Amino acid sequence: MTGSRVVALGHYQPAKVLTNQDLAGMVDTSDEWITSRVGIRTRHVGGPDEPVDEMAAHAAAKALAAAGMQASDIDLVLVATSTAEHRSPSMSARVAARLGMRSPAVMDINVVCSGFTHALATADHTIRAGAATRALVIGADKMGDIVDWTDRSTCVLMGDGAGAAVVTADTGAGDRPGIGPVLWGSVPEMGNAVRIEGTPPRFAQEGQAVYRWATTQLPPIARTVCERAGIGPEDLAAVVLHQANLRIIEPVARKIGAVNAVIAKDVIDSGNTSAASIPMALSKLVERGEVVSGAPVLLFGFGGNLSYAGQVISCP
Repeated sequence: MTGSRVVALGHYQPAKVLTNQDLAGMVDTSDEWITSRVGIRTRHVGGPDEPVDEMAAHAAAKALAAAGMQASDIDLVLVATSTAEHRSPSMSARVAARLGMRSPAVMDINVVCSGFTHALATADHTIRAGAATRALVIGADKMGDIVDWTDRSTCVLMGDGAGAAVVTADTGAGDRPGIGPVLWGSVPEMGNAVRIEGTPPRFAQEGQAVYRWATTQLPPIARTVCERAGIGPEDLAAVVLHQANLRIIEPVARKIGAVNAVIAKDVIDSGNTSAASIPMALSKLVERGEVVSGAPVLLFGFGGNLSYAGQVISCP
């Protein structure tokens, strides 16, 4: 085995849509205030009967169907989430049970907004090592459960959803495997800039500190991700950054130098869905036919813990 490859994607969002006008009736805000500062128009919000593992299972089932696989074909399930309601059974175990899997290895990964790219790298490494053959990698978060809906600085940002990828061994890739080398890290001394704390847990962040870090420190790291994959930013077909805020996505994408790439902007319609944002945005690009199969795509997650992780993949 020389590497691994994403072979299919799927995504799921709750039916309920919360518009900026809806939020204006809940807190002191307006559509103009929200769109000018974060670029978000709508977000999907799950009800009490839509737990995180159910959203994750829906996205995973769609990815499996797209791959032409059964749940029993999977031997590793990784779920990136920071909004698990219970500590055990893990979210990955709950998803495996919902899908009727036989005996997969199950593991949750909590790196908040960069959780999916961390989980994707973990699946890649596991398959490379021969410890798994087919993996489900899921990002799923229900941010509506942990948002303070009276705080206009944070409640306007968040949405709920899930995205999933099926990852398999890539035996014939040669020097360019379907999932390129990961570059990951964090800034521990600034970890409190994004927090989910308390009982019940609540989301909070230092917005200006996150904005400055993301727009100044992350573009050169993302360019290094491309270098490790042996590709120039100008040759990328798409860039899928964590969908945190349109005012972060646009300058970071510009500074990366991906002048010919489609830039995912799902944040406009979905808000910040934390670990779900990258797989969900990529799944939608593929579903709409905006990126051709085999084209190089940069995935780059960042946020909570002021952590980051990115890799270049071949589009399924």
